[in-house]
Amino acid sequence: MITWGIAPIGWRNDDIPEIGAGNTLQHLLSDIVVAGFEGTEVGGFFPEADVLNKELALRNLRIAGQWFSSFIIRDGVDSAKKAFTEHCAYLKKVNANVAVVSEQTYSIQGLTKNVFTEKPHFTEQEWAQLCEGLNELGTIADAHDLKLVYHHHLGTGVETLAEVDQLMAGTDPARVHLLYDTGHIFVAEGDYMALLEKHIDRIAHVHFKDVRKDVMVACKQEGLSFLQSFLKGMFTVPGDGCIDFVEVYNRLQKFGYSGWIVIEAEQDPAVANPLEYALIARKYIDENLLQAKIGERSI
Repeated sequence: MITWGIAPIGWRNDDIPEIGAGNTLQHLLSDIVVAGFEGTEVGGFFPEADVLNKELALRNLRIAGQWFSSFIIRDGVDSAKKAFTEHCAYLKKVNANVAVVSEQTYSIQGLTKNVFTEKPHFTEQEWAQLCEGLNELGTIADAHDLKLVYHHHLGTGVETLAEVDQLMAGTDPARVHLLYDTGHIFVAEGDYMALLEKHIDRIAHVHFKDVRKDVMVACKQEGLSFLQSFLKGMFTVPGDGCIDFVEVYNRLQKFGYSGWIVIEAEQDPAVANPLEYALIARKYIDENLLQAKIGERSI
């Protein structure tokens, strides 16, 4: 069974806290209800578990998971394990399903560097350290009834299909799963189906992020950073960009994917009204995905 959510990043962005700062938790959650989604992911500004659970219960919403920045290569696995254990304890209290992990050693996603040409790369020793560390974090996630899902991300050492291949080959499938993000892999590779086909058996969480191709091309030509690119409007919600989510959704359905699909689009809420874009995404889902047919069977 697929559960539909939408990320808080359209309302408030953890990377640039000043944008959308006036959008309260109550406002965000109520917008999510109006737009017809079943839940969200935890944002950096979310409150302690008891407070959040009350607000969720008032609106019959659920939590899918939360981002965790790991620094296994830079700081060592013991430091990461301590922080991740606290992270998972919080997620268990809010009844989440996944812990979203991204290795941020050498990451440029928050810097002014050209995200299209200056991404970091890991040495073979660093790859071994990362994969071993992720296996250990995966054990911690399992102990909290969570799945560790790794987020391939622009501007990091795990961005391209080849890098995802290396991560999947080096980690335990029982402990390290994959977060499949359509937007990130499309910008990185110009393709979003190859990763899906190759690693669909490892996918335990999905982000549907669309891309405005003309804006992406302009951002590449200007050599913009990740933050500059999303502020320019490179990302958007499904139905407003160039990605064919019918193809993606049908493949997930045929495989029997069960879990969250979370709509996510980094945009400036002062430019892209969060509720308006949540409704655009919901309309696209209802009209193009939930009405689709797989073979002879109606969804």
